[in-house]
Parts: sequence; C-alpha cells; structure tokens
Amino acid sequence: MTNRERFISIYKEKIKRDGADRLLEYLCSEGSDFFTAPASTRFHGNYEGGLVEHTLNVYDCLCDILSRPRIKEAYGIEYNEESIAIAALLHDICKVNFYKVSFRNVKNPEGKWESVPYYTIEDNLPYGHGEKSVYIASGYMRLTRDEAFAIRYHMGFSGNEDPGNVGKALEMFPLAFFLNCADTEAAYFIEGSNK
Repeated sequence: MTNRERFISIYKEKIKRDGADRLLEYLCSEGSDFFTAPASTRFHGNYEGGLVEHTLNVYDCLCDILSRPRIKEAYGIEYNEESIAIAALLHDICKVNFYKVSFRNVKNPEGKWESVPYYTIEDNLPYGHGEKSVYIASGYMRLTRDEAFAIRYHMGFSGNEDPGNVGKALEMFPLAFFLNCADTEAAYFIEGSNK
C-alpha cells in the first residue's frame, strides 16, 4: 500500500465528520500537492512525498502514545479515534502548496558547476504554522476545541509562540501535548538523523 493509499484509507475509516469528505477531495485534487510535497526544505522529509510520510508517522506515534495503559489508567486521558486521526492527519496541512522547487548551482565531484533542484518556501497564506492548519481544516469541518488546540500547538516550544501560551495550551489540552510528542518523535527519531 502506498502512503497515499494508506492516508486515504485511515482518513475515510476514522473521520466521518460533516465536511471531511470535501477536505479529502481537496487534498486529493490537482489543486493540492499534499501527496507529493516535502515535509520541510532542509530537515525531516525534505523530499517528494515527505509530507504524507511524516503525517502517517505522526499518526502512528500518536496512536502508540495514547494506547499506553498509563495514559488511560493513571491520567484518565482518552480520545476517540476520529479526534486522534483529525489531529495527526491534519496537523501539517498548512504545508500544502507551500514548497516550490528552485535551482541553484553546485560544484559536482569533478569540480564542474551544475544546476541542482532544492525546495524553497512560497507562502501565499502567511498565517503562521499551526494556526494555518486549523484555519484550513475549519474551512471544511468543525473541529473540537481539543483538536484545534492540538493542531495549533503541535510544534510545542519549538515554534515562535509566546512560551506562556504554549505551556498553558499543553497543560489545558493534553491532546496538544501528545501530538507535540508524536510530531517530535516522528521528525527526530523516525525521519531525522537519529534513526
């Protein structure tokens, strides 16, 4: 099964909310590069298809974290499958149509200059990172408060937000904390140089 097929399968199986079908239709359309986009310009997933691969890794990590007995038994935290899927599968939809291929000259091993492709950012909706994903998803379906805060603060303290707001959001909305953990695990340990 390809990453595209797996994403679509999980999405259709877990997300039944009004408007979800229209969002999936958009992600699968020619107007979206969700399934071919990189996840970043230089770091994790900086290759074609990196975004959907990262998204699936985050989903797997979040499911694993939330299935731990301590999360349910000691902390009393439990989310339904739809909320888990929404938070993980939509946390980075702000990166749709965000990266563009450009070219630069680099010396090859023989010392000759050649033009090589690399990714640049072309942000046509400069609305931040997590908040842009919430904005896009909310244009298609209603998010719960937990889902919206999880997507908004999935970068945790590594973003440009006020640390006080980040800490408060992670404390008030545990799904945000666990999505941040899943995103970090996927980026650094599954996709990054620590793998």
